[in-house]
Amino acid sequence: MISTVKSTKLVEIFFYVSDAYEKELKFSCERFSNNRCPAFSDQEIMTVYLFCISQEQRNRIKHIYDFADQYLRSWFPKLPSYAAFNNRNNRLSEAFRLLMASLLQTHQPLDCSAQESLLDSLPVITCSGGKESEKGAMV
Repeated sequence: MISTVKSTKLVEIFFYVSDAYEKELKFSCERFSNNRCPAFSDQEIMTVYLFCISQEQRNRIKHIYDFADQYLRSWFPKLPSYAAFNNRNNRLSEAFRLLMASLLQTHQPLDCSAQESLLDSLPVITCSGGKESEKGAMV
C-alpha cells in the first residue's frame, strides 16, 4: 500500500505516459506479432519504471520489480514475471529515449543551453592501492 500523495503521483505519471505514448511513443515500439496487445501494457511498464525511480529512488530493475510486486500489485494486477518485465522494459528503450528527450525539451531551465554541454573525463579515485599493516608495510 502506498500513501495518497504517492498514489496521486502514480496516476499523474500514468496519464502523462499514456498521453505521450498515444501521440508519439507507440510508433517507436510497435509490435508486428500475435502479442501486439499484451495484458500488461507498455504504458504500465513505463509508469512502474518511472514511478519507482522518481518516487522510490530504486535504480535497479530487480528492485523496481520487487517494489511493484509487493506494493503496486493492487494497481497493476497483471504484472508479469520478472523476466518478462525486464525483457519488455529493455524493448522499450527507444520509447524511453523519446520520452526523456521530450521531457528535457519541455522542462529545460531558461539558463540552460542546448548547444553547449560539459563532460567531466577525470577519473574518480575511490580508494588507494592497498592497506598498510600496523608496522607501515604494504600488505
